[in-house]
Amino acid sequence: MKEYNYKIQGAPYNVKIQGIEENIAKVEVNGIAFDVELEKPVAQPKPVVRAVVAPVKTVEAPKAAQEAVAAGVSAVRSPLPGTVNEVRVTVGQAIKKGETVVVLEAMKMENNIDADRDGKVKEVKVQKGDTVMEGAILVTIE
Repeated sequence: MKEYNYKIQGAPYNVKIQGIEENIAKVEVNGIAFDVELEKPVAQPKPVVRAVVAPVKTVEAPKAAQEAVAAGVSAVRSPLPGTVNEVRVTVGQAIKKGETVVVLEAMKMENNIDADRDGKVKEVKVQKGDTVMEGAILVTIE
């Protein structure tokens, strides 16, 4: 039930709409019930239809990536989009697991991106000021 208060030429009216079926509205005005005939039937809301989504397929890594993993190379990836504020490693540098390799600014916060294993820096793919997307390779370690 919906209730409305109106003033028409200074006179107050309390209008309650009890319900609508096809083109007849059950209305109460200042306590007096009326059946009001509408010019057109009121459109009934359409049912909500949800799309069926196919399951996501797992895609295998490209052959070059598989060979790199087999060769013992791993990639440190950006966990979120952002801007590179600092690169703390150089090619050939020995690093330990947990050591910060890149400082990434995202959502006005600095995030330390750490090495996922011990090793030697094989390649640095970014430099200060670069904008990276989530999943972008920052550094490779062998």
